[in-house]
Amino acid sequence: MCRNIKTLFNFEPPATEDEIHAGALQFVRKLSGFNKPSQANEAAFERAVAEVSEAARKLLTSLQTNAPARDREVEAEKAKERSRLRFGT
Repeated sequence: MCRNIKTLFNFEPPATEDEIHAGALQFVRKLSGFNKPSQANEAAFERAVAEVSEAARKLLTSLQTNAPARDREVEAEKAKERSRLRFGT
């Protein structure tokens, strides 16, 4: 499940709120062991996703680097090539 969490720092354009939320959701799913929580746990689950999203947003805005921003399309092509080499066509 955590393999789906993508690096969000130092990209052009910057990470969107949806990308940050998706990463937080995957993280909370992994920690809790729930893909979808029961009604009894839904409020705690959603609160955790919101808190992790906020922490991730703060982290991404506070990080600094001298490296040039990476291009999302170029990185996606590299990932596709790695996948093709690993798993075939």
